[in-house]
Amino acid sequence: MLILHVITGLGTGGAESQLKQLVLGSDPSRFRHVVVSLVDGGPLASELRAAGAEVHSLSMKRGLSSLLGTIRLPLLLRRLRPDAVHGWLYHGCLMSLLGSRLAGVPCLIWGLRSANGSLQGYGFLTRQVVRLCARLSGFPSVIVVNSHAGRMVHRQQGYDTAKMRVIPNGVDVDHFCPDQAARESVREELGLSRDSFLVGMFARFSPMKDHATFVRAISLVQARYPEVQILLSGEGITGKNDQLLELLRKNKIHRAAHLLGVRRDMPRLTAALDVACLSSWSESFPNVLVEAMSCGIPCVAANAGDVERIIGRVGRVVPPRSPEALAESLLQLIELGPVERQKLGRLGRQRICSEFSSSESIRLYESLYENLRAQPDHGVARPVAGQI
Repeated sequence: MLILHVITGLGTGGAESQLKQLVLGSDPSRFRHVVVSLVDGGPLASELRAAGAEVHSLSMKRGLSSLLGTIRLPLLLRRLRPDAVHGWLYHGCLMSLLGSRLAGVPCLIWGLRSANGSLQGYGFLTRQVVRLCARLSGFPSVIVVNSHAGRMVHRQQGYDTAKMRVIPNGVDVDHFCPDQAARESVREELGLSRDSFLVGMFARFSPMKDHATFVRAISLVQARYPEVQILLSGEGITGKNDQLLELLRKNKIHRAAHLLGVRRDMPRLTAALDVACLSSWSESFPNVLVEAMSCGIPCVAANAGDVERIIGRVGRVVPPRSPEALAESLLQLIELGPVERQKLGRLGRQRICSEFSSSESIRLYESLYENLRAQPDHGVARPVAGQI
């Protein structure tokens, strides 16, 4: 069965990593995947090609409509004749609808991966695309959302709820796993002692990630434990980011901050932490939390999207935009001591292995694809076994 995926780009975001995981992890004897990126480049494009996946680019420009790119997609679809087209993210969903209609591909899947009901932080064009997709949401055969929060938000925005299925993100639990050697090597890389207490937050520099709340919380923690260090990674998290540097200096924690930018060794960095943190006020299903829990790292996170469903009772969930609550939960985990934190970490890993593994996520997608193919009119798919 040939599935053609259409996605905005192939950078290092959560949706892109989930697409890569699905393409490379599904059964090659049953599925062939082709990936189409609206824009050129991106590190995951190279990684997919290196692994043998077929990747195409429409060479469209961000923020602008490209007539040439719009023409290229239906021509590619007519040449490859896929069994289904799977759009990822709003722009990818819109283009997948246009391309599949022009090429006569009846089976269309949309993948919506946000839960930002206010659309705050989105540019003007993206807000219009979100609203347009709501009006067109009766066309896809099925709409996959990656969180219950995402389903609720899109229902409020006018999307066709009868088409929606929830398939949570999954993590490779063999890739993200406890690793004592990583803990030691990262501390050596950062010039820290082996017993330094390290709090990490891995997120791009964006208003939605709310680094200001995280930084303020750490300043409150350091008032009691000045030896605490922080490890930050993600797009825009570098010493060249004047806004971030000013935020760190203003809160007097710049000497404790290690800014690593975009890294390709996230399992190693994640396994090196004592506590993982996420201060976002808008999320759908944050991969960084399941990755940390899979590594046996306790988490503290703001209650956005499906955070509470992910963490359950094996971490701490606090109100968004509350540095005081975030700091208090971080202090609680520090004061638990290493033995109790390790127990909490083991429970977290067990939770991820049983509920949010990549193998389970891939199984649900494979069942969805096969179920759609079994529908003579490619109508709304029946729920598959294990689907939420």
